[in-house]
Amino acid sequence: MKKTILAGIAGGVAMNVVMLLTFRLFGFGWNGGGILLESPLQSAKLVAVWTTIEPIPLVVDRPLPIVAGIVLFGIFHAWVYRQTAPQWPAGVMNRGLRFALVVFVMTFLFWEFFTPFNMFGEPLPLLALELVFWACIAAGDGLAIAAVMER
Repeated sequence: MKKTILAGIAGGVAMNVVMLLTFRLFGFGWNGGGILLESPLQSAKLVAVWTTIEPIPLVVDRPLPIVAGIVLFGIFHAWVYRQTAPQWPAGVMNRGLRFALVVFVMTFLFWEFFTPFNMFGEPLPLLALELVFWACIAAGDGLAIAAVMER
C-alpha cells in the first residue's frame, strides 16, 4: 500500500506539473493571454466562465485545493493501476502508456465532450488542442505511476 500511495503522489505531482506547462503556460497564459482565451475562435461563454463569471474557478482564484485534489486523484489512479496493470505486458512504458490511455479516454475525453464542447460551445480546433494537453497530462500520470510501481 505504501508503494501505491507513493506512486499516486508521483502521478498527482506529474499531472499538476504537466497541467501547469500546458494549460497554464500555453492555454491560458500566466496573465490571461494564452491561446484558449485569446483565440478569435473561442466561445465567449467559455472565456466568461474563466475570467468574469463569479465565482472564478478555484484553479485560477485559489489553486491549492485543486492541486491537492489532483494529488488525491493520483493516489486513486495508482490504486486502479495496481489492480489492472498485471494484465498488461511488463515494463514502465507498456504499462504506463496503457494506463494513460485508460485515464485519457475515461476521464479527459469525457470531460472535454461533456463540458467545453457541450456546455460552453468550444470550437473543435481548440477542443483538439485541449485534448493534446490532456493526453500529455495523462501520459505524465501513467508514466509516473508506472515508474514507481514497476521498481
